[in-house]
Amino acid sequence: MGRKKTTSSSPESHRSPDLFLAGKLDLSCFIDSLPHGVLLLDSEHRVLDFNRFLEAMTGYNRQDAKGVRGEYIIRGNFGAITDPVGRVLESDESLVLEGDCINQNRKKIPIRFVISPLKDRSARTFGTVLVLEDISLLRDLDDKVHGLYRHDKIIGHSPRIKEILELLPIAARTDSSALITGETGTGKDLVAESIHNASKRARHPFIKVNCGAIPESLLESELFGHVRGAFTGADRDKPGMFRLAHGGTIFLTEIGDLSLPLQVKLLTVLDDKEFFPVGGSKKIKVDARIIAATHRDLGEFVRLGKFREDLYYRLNVLRIHLPALREREDDFRLLLDYFLREISTGLNKKIRGFSAASLELLSAYRYPGNIRELRNIVEYAVNVCPDETIQPEHLPKSLLAVPETPPPFIPDSGDRPTPTERDAAGDRPQESHPPLMTGPAGWGEVERAMILEALTKTGGSRTRAAELLGWSRSKLWRKIKNHGLE
Repeated sequence: MGRKKTTSSSPESHRSPDLFLAGKLDLSCFIDSLPHGVLLLDSEHRVLDFNRFLEAMTGYNRQDAKGVRGEYIIRGNFGAITDPVGRVLESDESLVLEGDCINQNRKKIPIRFVISPLKDRSARTFGTVLVLEDISLLRDLDDKVHGLYRHDKIIGHSPRIKEILELLPIAARTDSSALITGETGTGKDLVAESIHNASKRARHPFIKVNCGAIPESLLESELFGHVRGAFTGADRDKPGMFRLAHGGTIFLTEIGDLSLPLQVKLLTVLDDKEFFPVGGSKKIKVDARIIAATHRDLGEFVRLGKFREDLYYRLNVLRIHLPALREREDDFRLLLDYFLREISTGLNKKIRGFSAASLELLSAYRYPGNIRELRNIVEYAVNVCPDETIQPEHLPKSLLAVPETPPPFIPDSGDRPTPTERDAAGDRPQESHPPLMTGPAGWGEVERAMILEALTKTGGSRTRAAELLGWSRSKLWRKIKNHGLE
């Protein structure tokens, strides 16, 4: 604490007098005591200081780097570091990113970034602070302890996604059947493939069959194969998907669309590990793990007689339910940045990011198609945008006409009503969840009403209203300004 402060090559005006507490605090000593890399940038993205941990991580000397722009110190597969830093300065909210950082010796280091505004005593933002955590050991530990090969496309830090990532190693260590549920576009295919890749069957085929996309008359032959002469046009034997998946995994997506006769045959395969091909008289043994997926409520289908109860329980040994994108607000910006980076690189376009108005539109949209729809929207915008920043006119017109919220996927539970329990007014099953908001109002009007209701309940306290809405204070303040509620 008593050592003399070294002179920086950057102008003194780049520093905040509050940050150094008028010379009473040696900031270098303070950040050197932290167990992660710490980088301080001014409002022009120039280096104010960084600690010894970051010196070792990047290979750059802190004294030589002061006054240098941050993108020359922090480089990697996440694009220019000035892009997320600029977004933090603009939004005044913290941002979490993951990527691979390249140090001075060209070594790749997996890094988790937390980028936050740097403020003086008057709460004025004059720069940013980046905390960089080396997560290479965590990734190695995941692989060694859990046997899970990380899938780069399963992205998220929200509690729901963390729970799913913790379940994947468990699902990978067993051969039991698994059922993946969730709305369309939530990533069921990626989860199934990740389970296969982390399992002992990874060296064998991963075969995907969409039960809803193949006509019923052809699906049996597609799954179980046929012998020559089984029907008109069968001029040779066909092995079928189950035989092709021998030793590996067969992924049956949209299992809820499977007909009852085929459900019986699938149940036989699950129980006996053998089946007759179409037109055949000799049983074929097969060793293939079954993972099924659906966006439908199979429990309700069982009650309606559309799905066999015994098959449902045989498939539902391991259950993974994927949340809708609207339930993953913490992951939205992470996914948006990932798709922008991936698609821009693929199209060889230098797009820095989205304007504030574009982000408002994207944040307000409800995404009935979930992650798949978000990716399609970003791909459209990147193709259309001629500049470095995506503006509202570069987004699909459908974002301007916000649709009603789609019915949520309701996980099966034992206490739900049977089809015979009818609502007297509408002859519909009674529901335990509150009715959805309907009507011509767009999401913007619904959001405005939610804010007013929260402020009313809390007597105008913005802190308590933000807690009630599950938002940060800065987000609530921004939404209040956007809706003209100051």
